[in-house]
Amino acid sequence: MAFASPHVLVVDDGRVDRMLVTRVLNKSKVRVTAVDGAEEALNFLEMESPKLKHLPVVITSTEEDPEIIEKCMKGGAKGFILKPINLDVVPRLLSFI
Repeated sequence: MAFASPHVLVVDDGRVDRMLVTRVLNKSKVRVTAVDGAEEALNFLEMESPKLKHLPVVITSTEEDPEIIEKCMKGGAKGFILKPINLDVVPRLLSFI
């Protein structure tokens, strides 16, 4: 029995970061939908809901404030990656999906 590839929504306002994360995840057989920023992500999820209701969210940010990180995690994020993105960290995203 074959299982479907995991699917991740990558949300980042940095085009280069989106491309890098997408490339690394694709190499790990992860389907990626990449969008530019929160508004585009919300529009995408609204159009695709409820089909993607359980799509895992991993936050990437330059913000290190523990309160903001905690708020994201309480809001349902499955992980947090500090920018600049260390590509060695990206495969760990697979543990969240």
